[in-house]
Amino acid sequence: MRWLKPNLRSSIYGLLGNPVGPSESMLERGMEDIRESMLTQLGEAGFKQFAQTTRRIRYASDVQALWYLRGDLMAALAAMHGELAARENIASITSMFQGLLPSGLNSRPSPLVS
Repeated sequence: MRWLKPNLRSSIYGLLGNPVGPSESMLERGMEDIRESMLTQLGEAGFKQFAQTTRRIRYASDVQALWYLRGDLMAALAAMHGELAARENIASITSMFQGLLPSGLNSRPSPLVS
């Protein structure tokens, strides 16, 4: 009966709104996909022009660090391509964080945007 308790506990927590976090391999794979996407958005020109941002993305230690680097990436992309294109690129990257972040870090829809 001991083997049933952890699964029962996690399923009850899931029902109560405390979902079980992603597995280590899923977190690592998702983090590398996000990192690659962020670096791809910068492109070759961005690597040279925004070297510090590139380094920070490349060496970010966890998914939360990548989450907070979206602002730096937005600034770099806006400088290179304009704000509208940067917003679209950041929106596609933001969707990649689904299920990888603690619930307090997820984006909420703004009441100002309809």
